[in-house]
Amino acid sequence: MAETGKIHIYYGCGKGKTTAAAGLSVRAAGSGLRVLIFQFLKDNTSSERKILESISNITCVSGWNHMKFSSQMSITEKMELTCYNEKILDEIEKSCASFDVLFLDEVLCAVKLGLLSEGRLLELLKRKPKGLEVILTGHEVSQEIFDMADYVTEMRKIKHPYDKGITARRGIEY
Repeated sequence: MAETGKIHIYYGCGKGKTTAAAGLSVRAAGSGLRVLIFQFLKDNTSSERKILESISNITCVSGWNHMKFSSQMSITEKMELTCYNEKILDEIEKSCASFDVLFLDEVLCAVKLGLLSEGRLLELLKRKPKGLEVILTGHEVSQEIFDMADYVTEMRKIKHPYDKGITARRGIEY
């Protein structure tokens, strides 16, 4: 495939980052590309997982089983999750040569919250196989990661039901 190996970023406080990245993953799988997905800061119950796991050419790596908001974690839990995230990223890097697309959902949030080393993510991006497309999502992106990207899309919230006290709805926000 010509002109492959780009880095995509979907970031911001608006809705649609995971949705856009999942859509790109489905499009890639539909064209015969092999996709590897890992979701940071989410357990294995996000609504999109069920359908993504059923699509041939998509492999979802299992994440931390008992996820809670980082603000609710003890220091020990944060340390354990950070070690887990670093280990899983090592495993992903070892196996990503077998894939055409790597989607790292909420990885930018994991970095921002100190639950994954930015240096470790940068290493992966610098050493990725030449033809590997990488999709990163999260709320904020550092300048160094931003500069490495080929596609950057900012999702900006204009209006959201949460502003009226309506909490996240299954199948729509998660």
